[in-house]
Amino acid sequence: MKPTKTKAEEAELRASIVEYFAKIPDPRVERTRRHPLVSILVLSLCAVVCGADDFVAIEAFGKAKLDWLRTFLDFPHGIPSHDTIGRVLGALDPRALAEAFREWVRAVARLTHGEVVAIDGKALRRAIREGGGMGFVHMVSAWATCNHLVLGQVKTDEKSNEITAIPQLLKMLALKDCVVTIDAIGCQKEIAQEIVEAEADYIIAVKDNQPTLRADIENIFAELRKGAPSGLMLNFHQTRETGHGRTEVRRCWTTNMVEAVTQWKDWPGLRSLVLIESERTVGGKTSTEQRFYIASAAKRAAATALRNIRAHWGIENGLHWVLDVAFREDDCRVRANHAAENFAVMRRIAVNLLKAVQGTKVGVKNRRLRAGWDHDFMLRVLASGADVG
Repeated sequence: MKPTKTKAEEAELRASIVEYFAKIPDPRVERTRRHPLVSILVLSLCAVVCGADDFVAIEAFGKAKLDWLRTFLDFPHGIPSHDTIGRVLGALDPRALAEAFREWVRAVARLTHGEVVAIDGKALRRAIREGGGMGFVHMVSAWATCNHLVLGQVKTDEKSNEITAIPQLLKMLALKDCVVTIDAIGCQKEIAQEIVEAEADYIIAVKDNQPTLRADIENIFAELRKGAPSGLMLNFHQTRETGHGRTEVRRCWTTNMVEAVTQWKDWPGLRSLVLIESERTVGGKTSTEQRFYIASAAKRAAATALRNIRAHWGIENGLHWVLDVAFREDDCRVRANHAAENFAVMRRIAVNLLKAVQGTKVGVKNRRLRAGWDHDFMLRVLASGADVG
């Protein structure tokens, strides 16, 4: 068990969070700055940690906690109104807030060698882009599956999708010696190149958006599983899970026979291929599904490949599910200007803090409640960034 931090140590850690927010440029003209920007940002973060889902709730939280907040923040004119908070978060450059977030993560996180970093997108379903008809605001996040940590995120461009956002996100992250996993939408040569240049490995799903590549991989495994030219070119691993009325068998094959892939040299770093076959039995009925992947590590063991691909789905359970259930992200109607994107960043900072706090076994939703009730626990949450990784 880690030793309890002193009040002085906690104050220092709170100041470190303030320090990263203090680097963000203030979008307001100087004569209108009645409330310090860093105070508004830290107030908003604390409120989001404690359960606030909109600007009215942030204001109400601030008024209820004003005496406590003033122990480490400056509020010369009291708590700003919800309109002021909304205008500030709407005008704030989301790139600056996201960069402050990434700098903080880099300062506190220690990724392990070979850690799986899952890249995946999520729509903010109530945050419709302005002008109507432009669709949802869509955020692409990077999730460290071992450390349960959001490393960074970017919003997709309007009239675009994750294909353009993923390279932007990869450029922003320190991924050396990690394994980057991406769903089929990221099966692009440019994305593979970004990962190789970052000195990381990749495992990328291949589906019908790359029909020639998928057909090649399917044919290669079909031939190898027949025993031609040699069974030594395949590595195999199998797992079996039974529970909740179902049995699932997962079989994984890997091979380094990439030369049989059409234009395989055009795929940066391509060194191995992966096939996963899932056989699920529920109520006496059995279904089988095959999935194909390309990978950059030569002679990747099937057991390792299966483990890494299974880890990828940790972003759904560890991040997206938490944002939907504990933070009700899909119900959030914050949308003006940059507010939806900035609020999304605040939620992801809160996820990192709440997951890192030590000495509690309750889920994120109940941690949010406790942080709102218990000032000592809230201090531990704010200090928990030092425990990440």
